[in-house]
Amino acid sequence: MKELKNDPVIRSLYERKSVRAYTGEKIPEEAVQEILNAAVQAPTAGNQQLYTILRITDPEKKHRLSISCDNQPFIEEADLVLVFLADFRKWYRAFVEAGCAPRKPEEGDLILSIEDAVIAAENAVVAAEALGIGSCYIGDIMENIETQREILSLPEYVFPAAMLVFGYPTVQQKERKKPPRVPMEYVVQENAYHDHTPEELRAMFAGKTRERGFEAWMKAFCEYKYTSDFSVEMSRSVRAYLAQFGKDAE
Repeated sequence: MKELKNDPVIRSLYERKSVRAYTGEKIPEEAVQEILNAAVQAPTAGNQQLYTILRITDPEKKHRLSISCDNQPFIEEADLVLVFLADFRKWYRAFVEAGCAPRKPEEGDLILSIEDAVIAAENAVVAAEALGIGSCYIGDIMENIETQREILSLPEYVFPAAMLVFGYPTVQQKERKKPPRVPMEYVVQENAYHDHTPEELRAMFAGKTRERGFEAWMKAFCEYKYTSDFSVEMSRSVRAYLAQFGKDAE
């Protein structure tokens, strides 16, 4: 078997990191189409493609998204912005159009369509990396759901699962070291799940905590990511979306 780490696809998976600063160079339209074509070739549940991809070209919408997604100016500066929508609505409406008597979409349908959407998004990321184009996932698109619905004209049974921004990376971004991942032995388990021991938890995050120590680093990260306002808002937005389930589709 050939040395897989020398394979360009495998190597790009190891080397890819989030890019949040861009040169300003325009992405050629043929490259955009390659990214989109790669996205729709992604694995999909029952070949249903339970997603819709919104390409955001309106400068005002990009500006508003940069504000509604946790005030991140680089979103507006990105040359290509794609929102991946978990979309069960089109299948539901097709069932109705065909004279079926479908049940209303439920939570399982939402999860399945989110899976489809984010798999398609990852295909777009891999394709962009192969073309020398940087990318960054924006999970904040799940926050402020009422605002996102208004900006993107989202009806029932359509949920903004992920947003991706793309652009050619600056030299600094190219040279920036990729953050370390958790060692494999703490990620892969065999046959059944088991909780990590306290000692294993400390060893798992040692590459991140380093000289700050486990307690100090973990407390700071918890406040920054888990108990922060944006994290609480994200959960509220998801609950607000789920509360819409069961209403009549238009």
